[in-house]
Amino acid sequence: MAVTDHVDLNGFMEGVKKRNPHQPEFVQAVQEVAEDIFEFIEDKEEYHSAQILRRIAEPDRVVSFRVCWEDDNGNIRVQRGWRVQNNNAIGPYKGGIRFHPSVTESVLKFLAFEQTFKNALTGLPMGGGKGGSNFNPKGKSVREIMRFCQSFMTELYRHIGADVDVPAGDIGVGGREIGYMFGQYKRITNHFTGVLTGKGLEWGGSLIRTEATGYGAVYFLENMLATKGDTLEGKTAVISGSGNVATHAAEKIVQLGGKVLTLSDSGGFIHDPDGIDQEKIDWVKTHKTHRRGRIEEYVDAFPGATFHAGKTPWGVPCDVALPCATQNELLGEDAKTLVANGCRAVSEGANMPTDLDGVHTFKHHKILYAPGKASNAGGVAVSGLEMSQNSARRSWSEEELQQMLKDIMAGIHQRCLTYGDQGGGYIDYVKGANIAGFKKVADAMLAFGVV
Repeated sequence: MAVTDHVDLNGFMEGVKKRNPHQPEFVQAVQEVAEDIFEFIEDKEEYHSAQILRRIAEPDRVVSFRVCWEDDNGNIRVQRGWRVQNNNAIGPYKGGIRFHPSVTESVLKFLAFEQTFKNALTGLPMGGGKGGSNFNPKGKSVREIMRFCQSFMTELYRHIGADVDVPAGDIGVGGREIGYMFGQYKRITNHFTGVLTGKGLEWGGSLIRTEATGYGAVYFLENMLATKGDTLEGKTAVISGSGNVATHAAEKIVQLGGKVLTLSDSGGFIHDPDGIDQEKIDWVKTHKTHRRGRIEEYVDAFPGATFHAGKTPWGVPCDVALPCATQNELLGEDAKTLVANGCRAVSEGANMPTDLDGVHTFKHHKILYAPGKASNAGGVAVSGLEMSQNSARRSWSEEELQQMLKDIMAGIHQRCLTYGDQGGGYIDYVKGANIAGFKKVADAMLAFGVV
């Protein structure tokens, strides 16, 4: 086929929309990547003729299943579960499991698609996948959560394996839920293998896995600032979320001399002009993890802070911003406000937290902007290291893992520079991440032929 006969970006996206009706999150994720990839492959016939991007944008398989469980009152409840195995060209499918009412097939397909590029950027041999359920763990008893996790794994176990697909945690799925699912997997299969990551240290887990996503997002931010001869010392930071990623991002910023002003949850955000120091971060960790409380209660514990119900923190003036909550939480108008207020760098801790208008705004103003597939890859990177430790039946020390995480994030940053340097001192990290991730996966797919 001649280059002139190639489908253009608009034609490609029309096909994606037609094949995936009522899946806006997935279409958005493909659009964001395709905008950069089409320019890159314009003169590369091998990628066109093999339909590589279309194949990556079509999951290898989507498994949907019923999850039945019994609540504490004896009522039979029915949820829906999924596992999206997007691409395994460079290694076993790898990606988290999410339990949240917002989970749909579209959300999981977008996450699995993003995960394919993110995992490629780490330099580790991992493909892309994602799974989850519309189950809401909030308000459920520990025994209800255990029964749900066991029922979920009773179906999922037949689709995963240490060399096939290795899930991890995500929103609504922490160490407790991973434990229940691993216990059920072991019970059914009689195999003790590294089939899940994010495990407890006593049974095959890795040190710093809990901290890795938040720490990694800050390490990436550090690398971006370094290109301008700058550091985090004395910088003010606005962070969304108050879970694992947000609190550990806050922790690392404080360690590096920055000042954290905000955290949030679905009810709104808190603004602490005095700064959220380590003592306050520890309080939030305990409050959210053990007491399962709401972030608004922070203002009762720490007078001087204010709570802003139903709002996001992007109107608070800052030097750097880290969206660490969920997808599409930072919209185009929010991006304009951040830029107007002098924000000079954004590092995404969540997956696709900035909508396309916001992405285009950051690019237009040429601020330092790291997409989640690059900046939040620290979590899956340490998950990959956990897989290596499981395979070798060994554990690395915290010092070794911290250095590995720093090196991996520096490597991702360098890959983004390779394909994202636009000259004149501007680095398009979105383009750099998309192209670097695509090229690694695409070259592997070309080597395998049409499969």
